[in-house]
Amino acid sequence: MGMAALSLADDISARTNELCRAVGLSEFTNEYADLVREMLGPGGNRPLGQPPAWPSDVADDHTPVEFSLAVDHAGRPAVRLLLETQGDRASVRANVCAARALLPRLAERYGFSLAPFEAVADLFLPADPRGSFAWWWSIVLRPAAPPAFKIYFNPEVRGRQAAAGLVAAGLDRLGFGGAFGTLKRRALRPCGDLDRYSFFSIDLHTQPDPRVKVYLSHHDGDLTQLLRAAGAAREVDEEQVREFTAIAGGNQGRFTGRPLISSLSFLAGDTDRASGFSVYLPVRDYVEDDAVALDRAHALLARHGLDPALLDRALSALARRPLNEGVGLIPHLSLRTGRPHAGLTVYLSAETYAVTPPRPESLAS
Repeated sequence: MGMAALSLADDISARTNELCRAVGLSEFTNEYADLVREMLGPGGNRPLGQPPAWPSDVADDHTPVEFSLAVDHAGRPAVRLLLETQGDRASVRANVCAARALLPRLAERYGFSLAPFEAVADLFLPADPRGSFAWWWSIVLRPAAPPAFKIYFNPEVRGRQAAAGLVAAGLDRLGFGGAFGTLKRRALRPCGDLDRYSFFSIDLHTQPDPRVKVYLSHHDGDLTQLLRAAGAAREVDEEQVREFTAIAGGNQGRFTGRPLISSLSFLAGDTDRASGFSVYLPVRDYVEDDAVALDRAHALLARHGLDPALLDRALSALARRPLNEGVGLIPHLSLRTGRPHAGLTVYLSAETYAVTPPRPESLAS
């Protein structure tokens, strides 16, 4: 069967299997493939020979899935998928309806609580959502463990001006009401609107206490702003953030392309400051091609004492072209600090529909 005749779900589920096998997560590959197919929703049945049914912002080419390889400081891997469920006639509302219909089935199958979702659903899922999305999923696959799930909500779903109020209300309802003042005071620049609330995420698990993450996009940002945001978390190693930004960003001073992103992870007992802080650097905007992005990822892994061969196997499973013939196969590099899972993450695009050509060195710098 030619690629054009395959469905999106056929392709993504097969590539999930290939990626999991490549990094040693082969125990439940058939289950993972079926799960991904189910979570893509009706839109997953669309043949690859047709253009995307919906201009999903999950990936640059509108593939509604992005892969990532997360490695903790002990070298243990996890495969993650960021995914947008697509309805029959894809739109923000149709996609939310399809995801909402799926949620109770997953909760029953995997035994997680819906209480965190129910606490904030009315905030982030209005009848008339604005913006390019309202609900994305994260699926985390680890050895000898069932899949773990997270929901990403759009804080600007009622408009940009309402975002801060939604984040404040969401934190308060989930038991972190004291955190918003710290976040606003420490993580945002005092003037202008260069720092925006990107995502509000909740974990779906069997534990009674939720984990909440707030993501911020720092437009026209630099290391100074990242360290400012890190002040909203406890015990962040600032030198580690400096080193990550220098290596991943190629000693870029100010990031004027796609913005730097930071996230703050709130766990049980966090009354004001977060337990974890992460940085996400959109490396595809600051390199000529993916060969350069891979060099930077290798350097980060080596600096943290981690085996780069794991990433090489993951890329071999996913890549369908030489790395120097495009840019965006490696879209982001990420540093995770604090609790619960410190380490590094390399994001990997499926490039299902398009490949971004390499850019001249002058534009990358």
